[in-house]
Amino acid sequence: MRLLLTSALVLVRLGFTAAQEGLTIEVIRSVYCSLKTKNGDLISVNYNGTLTDGTLFDSSTHHPQPFVFQIGAGEVIKGWELGLLDMCIGDQRKLILPPAFGYGDHAVGLIPANSTLIFYTELMAIGGAARPSK
Repeated sequence: MRLLLTSALVLVRLGFTAAQEGLTIEVIRSVYCSLKTKNGDLISVNYNGTLTDGTLFDSSTHHPQPFVFQIGAGEVIKGWELGLLDMCIGDQRKLILPPAFGYGDHAVGLIPANSTLIFYTELMAIGGAARPSK
């Protein structure tokens, strides 16, 4: 499985859509860097989360700061744990998460049980390193 995930992430770096057991990762913007996200990193992400019908259920634009969490620590849903690995600051990805990578058979807020979730994400920082100003 690790080889499959590594292969999928290599394809992502090349700008392809990758699928991992139903998780779809579409690269919207790819930036070259030497510092990429890995398990254990504290990362900062801007995002919009929608249902498949386009209903917005959450967005970091409704909060004063991007969302910050430690990747690989179980603080977020499985689709984010896998879909935000191997990213550079400034990368943008669309993640399509089947229920097993989201909230499964649990309803959470505006999200009905067994929902496929779509996230538009942009990596803003890794640890204390933020994207350079233009």
